[in-house]
Amino acid sequence: MGSVFETLMLMCFGAAWPVSIYKSWISRTTAGKSLAFLVIVGTGYLFGIAYKLTGTPDYVIGFYILNAGMVLADIILYARNAAIMRGRQGI
Repeated sequence: MGSVFETLMLMCFGAAWPVSIYKSWISRTTAGKSLAFLVIVGTGYLFGIAYKLTGTPDYVIGFYILNAGMVLADIILYARNAAIMRGRQGI
């Protein structure tokens, strides 16, 4: 039964990432974003994947991988947006 609750938790967390990615894509700015936060959350998902690989592997690992991929996408967009902002400032 634990996997059901873990899956629901990951689905709730994961539901926010598409919105965050979309906002990063259209805003073309890093305002309101924290790279440290993204890295910390991404690292948490990587630890979840490691736990599933070494402890109790089950279907939930797919949700960890999906969420980690969305965090990675947001990190990539953060880097893109930082470059865009530097370009605007002539740096």
